[in-house]
Amino acid sequence: MSLRVARLSPTPSDARPVAFFKASSGIDDFSWNSAFHLLTSWGLRLSGIPVTYFACDHGMSRCVLGTDRDHPEKEPPCKSCVYQSKTLYTGASVEWFHFERDAELAKQLAGLSLKDLMSFEYKDIPLAALVLPGLRWILRRYNLIENESTLFFFREYILSAWNVARQFDKFLDAVNPRSLVVFNGQFFPEATAKWIATKRGIRVISHEVGLLPMTGFFTDGESTAYPITIPETFELDESQNSRLDAYLQNRFQGNFSMAGVKFWPNMKGLDQALLNKMGNFKQVVPVFTNVIFDTSQPHANTIFSDMFVWLDLILATAQKHPETLFIIRAHPDETRVRKSSLETVAEWVDECGATSLDNILFIPPQENISSYELIARSKFVAIYNSTIGLEASIMGSAVLCAGKARFTQYPIVFFPESRENYSRMLEEFLSADTITPPANFRRNARRFLYYQLFRTSLPFGDFLKTGIRSTHAILKWFDPRDLLKSPAILTVKKGIINQEDFLLEEKL
Repeated sequence: MSLRVARLSPTPSDARPVAFFKASSGIDDFSWNSAFHLLTSWGLRLSGIPVTYFACDHGMSRCVLGTDRDHPEKEPPCKSCVYQSKTLYTGASVEWFHFERDAELAKQLAGLSLKDLMSFEYKDIPLAALVLPGLRWILRRYNLIENESTLFFFREYILSAWNVARQFDKFLDAVNPRSLVVFNGQFFPEATAKWIATKRGIRVISHEVGLLPMTGFFTDGESTAYPITIPETFELDESQNSRLDAYLQNRFQGNFSMAGVKFWPNMKGLDQALLNKMGNFKQVVPVFTNVIFDTSQPHANTIFSDMFVWLDLILATAQKHPETLFIIRAHPDETRVRKSSLETVAEWVDECGATSLDNILFIPPQENISSYELIARSKFVAIYNSTIGLEASIMGSAVLCAGKARFTQYPIVFFPESRENYSRMLEEFLSADTITPPANFRRNARRFLYYQLFRTSLPFGDFLKTGIRSTHAILKWFDPRDLLKSPAILTVKKGIINQEDFLLEEKL
């Protein structure tokens, strides 16, 4: 397929090229984001738009996906990773970068404590800040433990990020791209390239998986923050409302997946024992948590320093309100195979003795009880930054949000601007007879979700099918020229080349 694309692509124009860089969306497998990245670049090349790839060839001493947490000394599987990259980029314009260890930087890093590393900058580049999201993600925890392996990975990531910065700077000098397309923008290879490009005034587009299966989300903002611009005049018409309701009906039954992951394979209703327990209290407040190391968390931590600090406040509040049953629901992704969190809500519950209180009930991540039935029986819903808050607003519930979420860019939930105001509002909600959210919360929630589903989620399913693992893709066999007619490719193309939005045109 790579060869066919190369043969069918016309001689590119003499315009400045579009640069593509992804080093954190797969090693020797084909992730959904790798697929979106490749197909988009193929679509541009087939349109005659010059494309140049910045690609890793043993370019980091340690990369995020090549890290073995249990064996720090084990080097990344560069051979198989580079083999795949060279296959995918057959016949294309590629600049390969290699690793060059900076002895002076290594000397400065040696012996630094975790605290010192976390604020480390070098030659005006905030290397620690660029490295931390990926380090937290691969170590599966937000609050890092100061031990030998953590310090080793931290130092090697900083050295590798600095190498990416130097090599990418040279790449920009040589190529002078009109724009840069990167995966995610949170892991340090892409985050570093994005930082360097932004400093030069080069437009950066990042992408992530969309909300629907086999869809991608592209933006010139932070893709993990999911910025969406919705015209104030936009209102759902009858057909759009029906389309959204059909999706929600499946969603409320647990029949949905994201990035190939089906979180609720067998959603079940509330059993009689739980209903009896709920009946013993004046009111019920479900508390929905997130995965602490997820790449959404750097955006979320605006009121609280992290999710567990918020849970500490929930616990202290529960101690003062024995009339209220707090049901703490762990996110199902905490125990995902090959991605299990090493800093979990279950551990927090055990360490602080939360369930020793009669009015706290903990639901572990593997328990398939319906969150939607909990919401329907709640006085209000407490979330950190979970998407369940968006859905709860659509259901008409009051939602008190503690972390910046994708949807808090619009008035959809109650989102206080400080910890003090959050604490005050939490107490007011618990004491109030009833809580009636503003009518525009539900309206905005429906508008936001509709845009997220049907305008920003770009469909690539004509060219892909699910791999052996549901989290990975396989290319279908197709005529590459079909990409030129793809709504997803046409949308990304106008977004990149014409600097327009990345919204899918609706079929009227």
